[in-house]
Amino acid sequence: MSTAKQFISKDHLLAGKHPWNTERLWKFLIIIILCVVAFLMLVPFLWLISSSLKLEQRVFLFPPQWIPDPVRWMNYVDALTNKPFHLYLRNTLVIVILNEIAIIFSSSLCAYSIARIQFPGRDFLFSVVIAVMMVPYFVLMVPTFVMLSRIGWMNTYLPLTVPFFFGGGAFNIFLFRQFFRTIPNDLSDAARIDGCDEFGIYWRIMMPLAKPAIVAVGIFTFLNSWNDFIAPLLYINNPNMFTVALGLANFRGDPSSYIHWNLLMAASAAMTIPVVLIFFVGQRYFIQGVIMSGIKG
Repeated sequence: MSTAKQFISKDHLLAGKHPWNTERLWKFLIIIILCVVAFLMLVPFLWLISSSLKLEQRVFLFPPQWIPDPVRWMNYVDALTNKPFHLYLRNTLVIVILNEIAIIFSSSLCAYSIARIQFPGRDFLFSVVIAVMMVPYFVLMVPTFVMLSRIGWMNTYLPLTVPFFFGGGAFNIFLFRQFFRTIPNDLSDAARIDGCDEFGIYWRIMMPLAKPAIVAVGIFTFLNSWNDFIAPLLYINNPNMFTVALGLANFRGDPSSYIHWNLLMAASAAMTIPVVLIFFVGQRYFIQGVIMSGIKG
C-alpha cells in the first residue's frame, strides 16, 4: 500500500508540474497572438524607414526590398532642405508648448473642482463633461470655424491655442478627475487645518502627486498638437506659418507635379522621431497615469 501511495503522489506531483498544462498553454497562445499583432502593426513603420533609405525607383518594387541596397542617408538631408522644415518645426513647437500649458493647467483645475469640492450640481456638470466626449470634432468644426473667422482669428495661431485655455478638453478633465479621486482626503483635510485655501491644496499638494497623470495628459496633448492637420488647414493660409503636418502635405506640392516618394518617406520618418522619443522618455509615468486614473470611479 505504501508503494502504491508513493506512485500516486509522484504522478500527482508530475501532473501538477507538467509544463504544458492548460494555464501555461493559454499564456503561450496569448503571447504568440500579441507578437503577431504587434508585428503587423509595425510593418508599415518598417516599410516607411526602409523606403526612406532607398533610391527613388526602388520604393515601389514588388515584392518589397526590405533592406535598401544601396542605403542612401542623403535622402534625409535632401528631404529636410527641400522645404523649410526648420520653420515648420518651430511653428509646431510654439503651438505644442502653448497647448501643453493651457491643457494641463485648465483641465487639472477643472478636474480638481469636480473631484474634491462639494457644490450643487457637481455630478450634473461631470455628466455634461462625459457627454461632450461623445460629440465628434467634425460636428463642431463648422460652427467653430464660422465663429472664429468672424472675430478675425484667421491666419493666426489663436484658434489652435486659445480655446484650450477654457477647460482643456473633456477627456483630459476626466483623466485628471479619476486620478485626483485616488489621492486620500486626509492630505486635503490636514492642509485645510493648516490654513491652506483650495487653490493652495490644488497647486501645492495635488499637482505634485499627479505627476503620472500630468505626463499622460502631456503625451496625449503633444501627439494631438503635433499630428493635427485639419485645424491648421482650416485657419492657416500663410506658408510661413505652416505646421509639420501641413509641411508634409505641402511636400507633395501640386497633385499634377511629380512626387519624390523616397524624400517624402524620409521627411515623414524624421518627423516621427520627436513623437517616439517623447513616448519612451515618459513611458513609465504614462502607463502609471492611465492605470491609476481608472482605479476609482
